[in-house]
Parts: sequence; structure tokens; C-alpha cells
Amino acid sequence: MRKTLLVFASILCCLGSSARAAGVQLLDSDPKLAGAIWYPCAGEPKPVALGKLMPPVEIELTGVKDCPVTGAKLPLVIVSHGRGGWFGGHNDTAEALADSGFVVAAINHPGDNGNDSSQRDSLSVLASRPADVIRLVDFMLDGWKHRAAINPAKIGFFGFSAGAYTGLVAAGGNPDFRRIARYCPETNKSRGCEQFRSGDIPSNLPHEPRIRAAALADTAVNFAFTPEGLAGIHIPLLIWRSEFGGGGVDAKNSAFTAGKLPGKPDVRTVPAGHFAFLPPCPPQLATAVPRICTDVPVGFDRAAFHRDFNASVVKFLREHLVGNGEAR
Repeated sequence: MRKTLLVFASILCCLGSSARAAGVQLLDSDPKLAGAIWYPCAGEPKPVALGKLMPPVEIELTGVKDCPVTGAKLPLVIVSHGRGGWFGGHNDTAEALADSGFVVAAINHPGDNGNDSSQRDSLSVLASRPADVIRLVDFMLDGWKHRAAINPAKIGFFGFSAGAYTGLVAAGGNPDFRRIARYCPETNKSRGCEQFRSGDIPSNLPHEPRIRAAALADTAVNFAFTPEGLAGIHIPLLIWRSEFGGGGVDAKNSAFTAGKLPGKPDVRTVPAGHFAFLPPCPPQLATAVPRICTDVPVGFDRAAFHRDFNASVVKFLREHLVGNGEAR
């Protein structure tokens, strides 16, 4: 029941965001590329039905379905959702980027999404997530019907929680999963810990050098990164972290990891918990799942924060991917 409520939360959160005139194209022909693409478009936004992610919940995004792409040589941003999330879980950020002249693509990570939890507790998903990103970039540059509108030299990334971990690996990070030992005493019989004890540990994780800048929010699995493991990251980073953590993310570890990153990343802290990075909750969800929707401290304005948060992501990616006024 708890997992059902969390998925329901992510759905209703995104439905509560404001509408923009972003074009929306759904990806549903390949289970490994199930998701959506947002892009600049001239048109009146309307509800875009997605069917039922989880009965009896009807899902929809807001945009202009399958409208022509406006612009050329557009920067591309790949979005990676958190553990158990889905491709539309950060649609307010995706819409803000598309409204500013970016093409944005997001998919459900196979085995770790609201419909498919088969690998969620497995260490294997820590390696498959970066591979998913590479597959999506390949598709956008080689298989998408509007691929000619994308500038392949201007690719960015946005990730939240496990999606932020995915971004660190894709950008050149090399986690050391032996550091999981402290979390796996003999009494811990979880699938991941059993794999660790048996030596079934992912290694040689794939990187994506085509990514030129990344905005990451509340990185999960941050304990696995040492300074040496982060030394291979050479792209500009915008790091957002929550002051109070939660959702499996320890605030102290998050701060420690941010401090180990090479170069001088732009690190910002929101005075709230982990779920503040999800879009604001509509009233019915706030009543059903207050843990997801009630921020600490009391009085924190998530809607106002998201206006600033999305603006910071757009500004950062525009500065590092565009720099010449191509994006609006």
C-alpha cells in the first residue's frame, strides 16, 4: 500500500503543476523507451491522456500533443526520475525547459519505476540506469523523427535522487559499491545486501561523454562516491540538496558528496526535505499522503520554491549549453 501511495503521489504532484505551451510526444512503442518528449511548440496546451499507470488512476500531462517543433539546433536535456518514479514525475521542470527552447526527453527506467519494480532493490539497477541514459541519447539523436532539430553538441541532464546518482555516473563518476558494507550487516537480508555478500557487484559502469552539463537534485547512493571516484567528472554541475534529507537520502552524506566534487560546482541548499523537489501537491494528495506533501519547516512554500528551482535549472543549462541566445 505504501508503494501505491508513493506512485499515486508522484502522479498527482505533476498534475498539479501549471500548464505551459510545450509540445508533448509520447514514446510507447518500445518498453525500454517508454516515456515522453517535451519541446518548443506554438499552440494551445491541452490535457494529453496517458491511460492508467496504476488502476484506477487516470494519468495525463499538459501540452500540445505531436505539434511541429519550433526552432532549430536546439539543446537536448535528458531527465532521470528517482527510485520508483516515472517519466512524468518532473514535468514542471521539463515544461519550463521546453518553454525556454530546449528539447527534453524522459523515460521510465526499466525495473525501477511505478509500473515495474522488478529490479528496484537489486544492485543491477545502479548499472542499468546509466545505460538507459545512453540508450535514450542514442534514440534522440538517431531515431527520433525530429532529430534534425537537435544540436548533438549541446546535451544536458537533469536528475533527482536515484536520477541524480545516475547523472553523476553518466558524467564520469565511478562509485565504489564496496562502501555498502556498513549498511549490510548479516542481519540485513535485503536483495542488494545479499548480492553484495555474494560478490555480485556492478563494475565498469557506462559513462555518457556527450553530456556537457548536469543539474542534480538530492543525489541518492552518495555514500558510494569517493573523491577518486568523482575525479573523472569534468562537466559543469548545478547541485541542489535538501537541508533535512529523507526518502533514503541522508542530508550529511549529501553535503559531504557535494563537497568532494571536482572543480567548483554550483551547490545550493533548500531549507526543506527530500520531497520538496517534487512538484507541489494538490489538496487531495496532501490529505492522503501528508508525508510526501508536508514540508519542514512549517510554512515552507513549495510552489514558490519550484518557481525559483526551475528557473535556476533553466538558467544554468542555458548558460552552459547555449550561451549564444538560441534558447528563448
